[in-house]
Amino acid sequence: MRAVRAFVYIMSNTGRTTFYIGVTNNIERRVGEHKRLEGSAFSRKYKLIHLVYYEEISGITKAIAREKQLKNWHRDWKINLIKEMNPEMLDLAKDWF
Repeated sequence: MRAVRAFVYIMSNTGRTTFYIGVTNNIERRVGEHKRLEGSAFSRKYKLIHLVYYEEISGITKAIAREKQLKNWHRDWKINLIKEMNPEMLDLAKDWF
């Protein structure tokens, strides 16, 4: 049996001061929901509409474990992780929609 594609992702606000870590099996759909402010209440409240980081993981169980790991990280560790992939913390999905 083939493992399901899953993604761990980080959304942020315009000022890059607040972050939301999530997991999904469809990154395009989920990011679209965030951009339309249809995400979680937390992401709506803080207008977390910019995708600043994501990683593809083979299997939803592993993705959920990775999400939990990242949520327990210190803020600086999360920012460093984002900057490894996206040094300027740009919206990686700005041209998706």
